[in-house]
Amino acid sequence: MPDCQPSPIPRRGFPRLALLAVLAAAALPSTADARIGGYDGVWNVTFATTRGNCSSGYRVPFTVTGGRVSSAGGGRVSGRVNRRGAVAVHVSVGASHADGGGRLGGAAGAGSWNGIISGDRCSGTWQATRS
Repeated sequence: MPDCQPSPIPRRGFPRLALLAVLAAAALPSTADARIGGYDGVWNVTFATTRGNCSSGYRVPFTVTGGRVSSAGGGRVSGRVNRRGAVAVHVSVGASHADGGGRLGGAAGAGSWNGIISGDRCSGTWQATRS
């Protein structure tokens, strides 16, 4: 009766093959990095006030790079976008400041915000489009 054991892998070629596989995997971006990077770019965000005595229609550009949100002009902006598109942001301009959250996807996004703008407590919604 013949032996049905699989043939052993030659020992000389195995370490090289394993090393090449590890190097190839390290060179490719991870799925999480690729998905986070999928939100990179400039997003034009328009704010609408639904509560409070604050003006509506402000349009502010934000930049997303590798999951980090920053200002693309005017004010201080900090925040994060996770791999599923959930975003949390803090914006401040002078004494005015606001926090917002929502979701980005594809070339559009939406969410809500609240803060103190020119001394008035306000809240509302925001919509974003990617440039």
